[in-house]
Amino acid sequence: MKTYQKIYLLLIERQDYISGEEIAQELGVSRTSVWKAIRQLEMHGLTIEAARNRGYKLVEGDLLLPDVIAKTLQIPVYIKADSDSTQLDAKQGIENGHPSPALYLAPHQNKAKGRFGRPFYTSKSGGIYMSLRLSPNVPFLEFKPYTILVAAAVVKAIQELSNLDVQIKWVNDIYLGKKKVAGILTEAISSMESQTITDVIIGVGINVHIDDFPKELKETAGNLFEDQPPFTRNQLITAIWQAFFHTDERELIALYKEKSLVVGQQVSFVENNVTFKGTAIAVTDTGNLVIQLDNGKAKMISSGEISLSSWTDH
Repeated sequence: MKTYQKIYLLLIERQDYISGEEIAQELGVSRTSVWKAIRQLEMHGLTIEAARNRGYKLVEGDLLLPDVIAKTLQIPVYIKADSDSTQLDAKQGIENGHPSPALYLAPHQNKAKGRFGRPFYTSKSGGIYMSLRLSPNVPFLEFKPYTILVAAAVVKAIQELSNLDVQIKWVNDIYLGKKKVAGILTEAISSMESQTITDVIIGVGINVHIDDFPKELKETAGNLFEDQPPFTRNQLITAIWQAFFHTDERELIALYKEKSLVVGQQVSFVENNVTFKGTAIAVTDTGNLVIQLDNGKAKMISSGEISLSSWTDH
């Protein structure tokens, strides 16, 4: 672990001022090394207060620590400081022969994409951007509903670490109130020859504590916290994937249904250039949405987007 990472852990542990001399003695480094490490932490977006005769204190922000996450999850964790997209990083990992499962992190993404290839805003600090690569090697019909499983794991982790009442907008968005705070993108890699899904890459983006949303997103995008969060991003990342790996799938599916933002609501969607309206009445165990159309017929959709009639869709 690098000096600036060790100093970050000391600051987190102390939660108060710690002198440069004490840090230097604790880590066995020079005062100059301490000063340089503090500058590095500030470059990573942390706010550190320096007071004469008192030392340094962490005021705001946190630092991603892949080694700590990897140790807890017992899987490889890779981080790329200048990442275009963690989805692309995971695909590159496949080409490079990385083991599976593996987690790919980035403090920021230069060319992040959401569903349907849309640009996805990522901040320089305060967000979580990660992709999990799995290698299920299963027939097409046995492919698990990874999007809803991960969405439920995100909700479970947030609930375990805070009292926030987050909900899920079918199929892949997490909302706090009427603002989107997280999104999930699942990509499958298949072998047509063997008719199997060989790999799946699940991307997750979470607005934990971001203060630089573009003007055009301020009405639709939100944060989990407007002030310093009560937990670190490392803790949330770890809790999400622990929930995903170690929670019974039936429990995650039940949680997804329980936290649905759309079941019981009036919705509309477009299919083959035709607009349908009705009431969302259920989410199936495979993640399909069942809608009772206004004409009395029931329709099940497995992909696409829906709009909530009760409030402006985000």
